[in-house]
Amino acid sequence: MKAIFNNMVIADSDRTIKLDGHHYFPPNNVKQEFLEESRKHNTYPGKGEASYYHVKVNGKVELDAAWYYPDPEDKAKEVRNYIAFTDVVELQD
Repeated sequence: MKAIFNNMVIADSDRTIKLDGHHYFPPNNVKQEFLEESRKHNTYPGKGEASYYHVKVNGKVELDAAWYYPDPEDKAKEVRNYIAFTDVVELQD
């Protein structure tokens, strides 16, 4: 599975985990140079608090376009620190 933003592959892994319709990428398979920590946090029942990243590639920025669970509750334990993307990031098999 590849995550593509602004014609750049920003994540690539054959070990994504699908949870609630989203593919979560192992953090070491995401190019961190395209992520910038966001101040946004949301809490989701059963999953816990999500932290967000802005995605930046070649001058194009999409705010809060990626998220992860640093300290998940039971439902999201298997995706701890794995990174998922909003629909502005294209996923390809």
